[in-house]
Amino acid sequence: MNVIREDLNALTARLKVKIFPEDYQPKVSETLSKYRKTAKIPGFRPGNAPMGIIQKQFGKSVLFDEVSKMVTDSINKYISDEKLNLLGNPIPVEENGFSGDFSNPTDFEFIYEIGFPPAIDVAISKKDSFDFEKVDVNQKLINKQAEDIRRRYGKLVSSDEVKEKDLILGRFVELNEDKSVKESGIDHTSSISLEFLDSDDARSLFVGKKVGDSVEINPDDVSKGPKDKAAMLGVKEDELTTIGSLFSYTINEIKAMELAELNSELYLKLYPDATVTNEEEFLARIKSDLEKMFEQDSEKKLYKTICDSLMAKITTDFPDDFLKRWIKQVNDKPVTNEQIETEYEGYRNMLKWQLIEKNLFDKYNLKIEQTELIDFTKYLLRTNYANYGILEVDEGELTQSAMKFLQDKKQTDSIVSRLAEDKLLKLFKAEVTLKEKKVSYENFIAR
Repeated sequence: MNVIREDLNALTARLKVKIFPEDYQPKVSETLSKYRKTAKIPGFRPGNAPMGIIQKQFGKSVLFDEVSKMVTDSINKYISDEKLNLLGNPIPVEENGFSGDFSNPTDFEFIYEIGFPPAIDVAISKKDSFDFEKVDVNQKLINKQAEDIRRRYGKLVSSDEVKEKDLILGRFVELNEDKSVKESGIDHTSSISLEFLDSDDARSLFVGKKVGDSVEINPDDVSKGPKDKAAMLGVKEDELTTIGSLFSYTINEIKAMELAELNSELYLKLYPDATVTNEEEFLARIKSDLEKMFEQDSEKKLYKTICDSLMAKITTDFPDDFLKRWIKQVNDKPVTNEQIETEYEGYRNMLKWQLIEKNLFDKYNLKIEQTELIDFTKYLLRTNYANYGILEVDEGELTQSAMKFLQDKKQTDSIVSRLAEDKLLKLFKAEVTLKEKKVSYENFIAR
């Protein structure tokens, strides 16, 4: 038995695995002898059936299993011995990738194709300059956040006249094209929240109106898609195609949000530790919280900017044909060539980033230790417990829970990814030049 490597190009090669009778016959004979001891053959007691019958009944399948195992073991050993760094796994060559006959066995040859990752070298230095955008937490933003908090803890009260953020309760009545009431048409009462309307024109139709007033409206202008529209009109979603677009809406009730008062009761609800006791401290706390929140957003944006820059700067080839065939073979569900072509660029970019990340980790000796994994998992668990009001957790129990949590590969991969991002962000901030830039909240989220 031997394995021969034939390089096709810099990124792909073929492994030819040759299996000879002297390789598989001893193992096949041993396995058939074991079968003979337990096989239930009509007319023979277990262990007494002639070997010829055992060979005829089980020989071909045993030969196939043993040869397949030898091929897999020999390829894995070759990859390990040669310390090959592969993309994906070896895949059988589709045409002329096998020679031999399991019905009349002699020599067998199996041909597999392997793919290699391209060599890349990522360079970052102070010559690389990036804008580090930070949101300008100004008084306007603070006041808006304060109003949003007061609105969240406020209460609805009846109002005489509709304002821009009010909630109105009224009656939808379907109309004909001549604006007469449609016979057997929709007649349904439901609410409209003006604050969350996408259309300013639709909102303006209601502002200033009073109880009893009516407006003509297209339900599409005051709903968030078919599901919301159907609920608003009291019908099933599949019935919408039979419904017109002209309705009258008569206002029955107007509800305005009365903002919560800035007092000790509200402060204690918001900050149970009693660190905020007056409006000045309340606004200062809002500013501090916003700055912390936006700092995380700024770092995420910086990380993405630098990653995008590295992805654009580093150009390299991949064994594309090999990878497309590999994706098709290892997929749990059948995939078409068209699907692979559609999704391949995203997969290729993911591989490219993994190589960039690995190169940076190797070059700058970055590591994710097991203790970091456990500590971060414990932090996540503590946060989750706190959301349920559990603030005190036994440390030993927390560690055990973290270890159990990390047995889930999907969860572990997610945590490793987050820790890797943290380490790379620290590396970027230390190695490149950052130009801090204050921007408005609107401009920050727009870019």
